[in-house]
Amino acid sequence: MATFRKRGNSWQVRVRRLGYPDEVKTFPMKFDAEQWARSVESDMDRGPFVSKNIAEQTSFGDVIRRYMKEITPGKRGGRDETIRLTATLRLKISKYCMANLTPEVLAAYRDERLKSCQPSTVVRDLAALSSIINHARREWSFPIQNPIEMIRKPTMPPGRDRVLGRTDEVILLTELLPTGRRNPLMQPLVVIAIETAMRRGEILGLRWEHVDLDQQTAFLPITKNGKSRYVPLSRRAVETLRTVDRSID
Repeated sequence: MATFRKRGNSWQVRVRRLGYPDEVKTFPMKFDAEQWARSVESDMDRGPFVSKNIAEQTSFGDVIRRYMKEITPGKRGGRDETIRLTATLRLKISKYCMANLTPEVLAAYRDERLKSCQPSTVVRDLAALSSIINHARREWSFPIQNPIEMIRKPTMPPGRDRVLGRTDEVILLTELLPTGRRNPLMQPLVVIAIETAMRRGEILGLRWEHVDLDQQTAFLPITKNGKSRYVPLSRRAVETLRTVDRSID
């Protein structure tokens, strides 16, 4: 049953039905309120009705803040994600209610970001927002589709195809010789990177307890994908590690 109440210059309609929470919405004209009430009642009659109140009353910014509070702290890249999402909260996209996050809105956000950011940055931002929307749908019962899955993603530029040649390597390592105030670990770090192809974070996270020079292996307990793995060490990598002070961990 729908009831209508005039509130100032607008009309508030409330739809009550046994087994459903009250559906309430305000319109500038009674005709619009009546049409909405009939639509809601019709959806309830066809059963099972999904209330959109939560999506209409919650901004995307509110969802992002909740995600930052409940989910982001438990992620390995939580600090970087917090910085990116905090910046997103200053953008117009965060002011939309969840129900109004349409493909058109996200496409406009994409195009605006491309004016000041590289395509790779925009792709990463869209992926982060898509994860938040999917989490809100699956875990927090927001009855919406994910509009990011419906829009075109920016075209990524071709990857780099340059390979570090022997001459370039000699020049690089010469520049990294520990002279003056230069960190004496810089050259060994670069050699390990060349020999193992480990990521920067993996190299910086190495501990002596995880390095076996006799077996020529390094154990990485945590990697980018969350799994541990062993990395073979070449003879050059082993010789380089032997020159590093073991008091440094």
